[in-house]
Amino acid sequence: MFRILAAIGLIAAPAAAQEGLAPTVMDCDWQSSAQFVAEPWEANTRTFANGRTRLALIDTVEPVGGWAWLMILSPPHDELGFRQCRMVGNNGMGFSRLDFDMLSADYDPARGLIFDVPAGWYMDGTDDDPWQWIRITLNQLTGDIAIEVPH
Repeated sequence: MFRILAAIGLIAAPAAAQEGLAPTVMDCDWQSSAQFVAEPWEANTRTFANGRTRLALIDTVEPVGGWAWLMILSPPHDELGFRQCRMVGNNGMGFSRLDFDMLSADYDPARGLIFDVPAGWYMDGTDDDPWQWIRITLNQLTGDIAIEVPH
């Protein structure tokens, strides 16, 4: 039922509501602690590219309007063999929600891994947080991560 309502909300979200959505990528910080991987882990983490890339839904609990983050562990590896760790959030904090169940992935040899996921963001003075799909493109060779908000 939630997926149907979420899909309706995505279709019905007005373009003007996108003004509060500003997806950003930052290095992992306190938000990337294992204590914040949303439970159950099995449902809120996924691997891609033969296990080389992992995405995880992060729940920092606070702030209420920005608790949801998407953590990306991916190549390239550093000199010790660790994957890069990046956090995708909204305008320097998390999203008000992410629908990890609706996360989809594709691969374009010219661009890299492409992830699409619906995200919600806090709008001050409203009772409703709008939804919008965000697209994340990951080049595993360079480590570059780009974010688009398709219209």
